[in-house]
Amino acid sequence: MSGRLRDHAVFDADLTGRAFDRRIMRRTLRYLRPYRRWLLASSALVLIASMTAVWMPVVMSRVIIDGVLYPNPGAAAPDFGMRAVHAWLEGAVGLAPLPAACLLYGLLVLAWAAIGHVQRLLLARACLAGISDLRRAVFVHLEGLAPAFFDHVAAGRLMTRVTNDVEVLLELFWGLGMLVGEIVPFFLALALMFAADASLAALMLGAIPLVAMATWVFRRATQVVYRNVRQSVSRMNQNLQENLSGMRVVQTHCREQHNLDRYRAINRDNRHEEIRAIDLEVSYGGFVDSLTGLALALILWFGGAQALAGAITLGTVILFARYADMLFRPIVALGEQYNVLYRAMASTERIFQLLDWDERIHEPAKPAALPARLAGRVEFREVGFAYGGGPRVVDGVSLAIEPGERVAIVGATGAGKTTLVRLLARFYDFEEGAILVDGIDIRAVSAPALRRRLGIVLQDFHVFTGSVRENLRLGDATISDAEVERAARLVQAHEFIRALPRGYDTALAERGTNLSHGQRQLLAFARVLVADPEVLILDEATASIDPHTERLIQQALHRITAGRTSILIAHRLLTVREADRIVVMHHGRVREVGTHDQLIARGGLYRTLHELQFREEEDAA
Repeated sequence: MSGRLRDHAVFDADLTGRAFDRRIMRRTLRYLRPYRRWLLASSALVLIASMTAVWMPVVMSRVIIDGVLYPNPGAAAPDFGMRAVHAWLEGAVGLAPLPAACLLYGLLVLAWAAIGHVQRLLLARACLAGISDLRRAVFVHLEGLAPAFFDHVAAGRLMTRVTNDVEVLLELFWGLGMLVGEIVPFFLALALMFAADASLAALMLGAIPLVAMATWVFRRATQVVYRNVRQSVSRMNQNLQENLSGMRVVQTHCREQHNLDRYRAINRDNRHEEIRAIDLEVSYGGFVDSLTGLALALILWFGGAQALAGAITLGTVILFARYADMLFRPIVALGEQYNVLYRAMASTERIFQLLDWDERIHEPAKPAALPARLAGRVEFREVGFAYGGGPRVVDGVSLAIEPGERVAIVGATGAGKTTLVRLLARFYDFEEGAILVDGIDIRAVSAPALRRRLGIVLQDFHVFTGSVRENLRLGDATISDAEVERAARLVQAHEFIRALPRGYDTALAERGTNLSHGQRQLLAFARVLVADPEVLILDEATASIDPHTERLIQQALHRITAGRTSILIAHRLLTVREADRIVVMHHGRVREVGTHDQLIARGGLYRTLHELQFREEEDAA
């Protein structure tokens, strides 16, 4: 029987997360810990950049306006040391007061820009490095999951977690880092405003709760809207992916208009939700802009009246006008980060759900070592297996395959043929019975070590990005070009490879569409032979191949299987006649074993399958 049951449907659920989860956030920030030096340096630069940002309005108001343009010696307004710096600069460079003040302002602007640039570079480097580590951790984890996991979870869902969800975290990290650069000037500006004029600062401070409340209400409203936007985009992408991947079927059955109507409906829903989001954003932006303008009007009204009365200087009014934006901008940025945080919590929950998913092939604590060269004896002892607690697919199978023997396994669809060899390759754990290779229980051997000794050829040859040579070598630098060419010659693939535009260096298109199906199958044989396995498994490897290519493969099989234990799973009985033995499976059990002639003479299930298949082929002809 299989292991404990798992609810893979959770990967199809749309997790929304909470606005903030301390445990998840703490776990997320661990990926930034190795880069804390960059973050600390970025934080220190934020403080310096913030100081220069708040000094620039001081120079404008206290030095240029109150000190040079409209000097007011009797005014006791604080200048925070900028007049002293201005006086020193006058003497150092020998400039008049106004040019010296402009130079001071320009130096502060340059310093603010340069420091901010370095700070953002350090922040970006730390964030990207942390995200890169997280993405790599997810990829490594996916590579270690059991093949059964990928039988139940759609690849599109997993790609969304590795790409979109991780990108949301990058947006969160970057936003939080930049938010610090908004909040620090907020407190510095507020302190300087109270030092300049407490009554006017209190007036400005009274408007902050109004902006904060409006921001909170708006962000609460946009949570639902943005969630609907994400769901509609997900449906649209899923529909598009289905249409593109199945375009041949769409065009064959003339479903273009029907699919277009469905896509239009989904696209219309997305447009509706996007417009709602834009309406909210525009309304909120207009509201905040109005409040900023209102605050400026209050400054000019009350501050201007005090300036006319001589209570404060004109520079103080200008100072407050420049600081007004510093007071409201962090609140708006904080509201924006709330939405990012909300999305990030959901994305992080999905990522860690995947990272915590422990569906793996059981590996022994102390793996047994396989001999340097296997003899190739394979034995199944009362093996039983079922998928996810369902009916048994393999039921009490006992079978011994001798070294160098060529055994074919046949049976109707669902008989358990493919499952049996997948258990041999340790793609699934089984609890009933045992499978031994050269007398060693495969569960005592690590799965990668075992699979390196098996050569598995499936019906569909998977093409990776790269050349023919790279697809045959699969990244193993120890395999020489001569070995690649030898394997290709052995399976009769060398000639057609040489005829390609760049021979072995020809880049293969996605899914190998620049090759025929038969050519892809020949490459699949060559790929396996390059690794020189002791046990060869051919799972429907000659299906859907034209007669000429099949003859080439049949000729190559005699040489390929020489000295190797070979297990051939085939639906077409024509391809198994020359096997040393034929195993007939039915409903997960071994029903008959013998040669082709023996089984035909016996008149049992094999003969029935044989007669039905050839009758179908004659009818089709």
